[in-house]
Amino acid sequence: MPKKWNRLTSDCARLESITRPDTLPEKFPFPTHESDELRDRPFYYYTQSSVIPYRIRKGKPEILVISSSKNKHWVVPKGIKDPGLSPQNSAAKEAWEEAGVEGRVKGKPIGSYEYEKWGATCTVDVYPMKVTKVIPEDKWHERHRGREWVKPEVAAERLKQAELAPMVEKLAAKLNK
Repeated sequence: MPKKWNRLTSDCARLESITRPDTLPEKFPFPTHESDELRDRPFYYYTQSSVIPYRIRKGKPEILVISSSKNKHWVVPKGIKDPGLSPQNSAAKEAWEEAGVEGRVKGKPIGSYEYEKWGATCTVDVYPMKVTKVIPEDKWHERHRGREWVKPEVAAERLKQAELAPMVEKLAAKLNK
């Protein structure tokens, strides 16, 4: 199979199946220890990962905050943990997509929080991410979002998700040592 789509030739691939939207279930199984509940979204949607992107500038940490998808408030990159990816790699992917940054995400989460969405509770693991590359504005797919480097105390105050504030403060304390 050629790597570039424009180099496809006839008979180089075979259609295995077609899934039509009207054949998909309206509700998805959500197994719990009490029952087999049905929900609007697949089970894996409720497990999410996030990063707090940071850099060191003139010996001091700075946190990258981004505007929400509708530009209503400040957030950090977060999303559904993609099946097949580790929570860290999934969070790094969100950082690339939502904030236009690359970096290192390693180890254990700095914290976690829960919030309500899609009629259920989502659990979010939050990882620190040392930013190694900022994608230029013209190559950043979600450039409709704002992004801004701020001091940790400003980030802790600005972020909509109040549970992130102590995680930002914990990260800043660790980086200031």
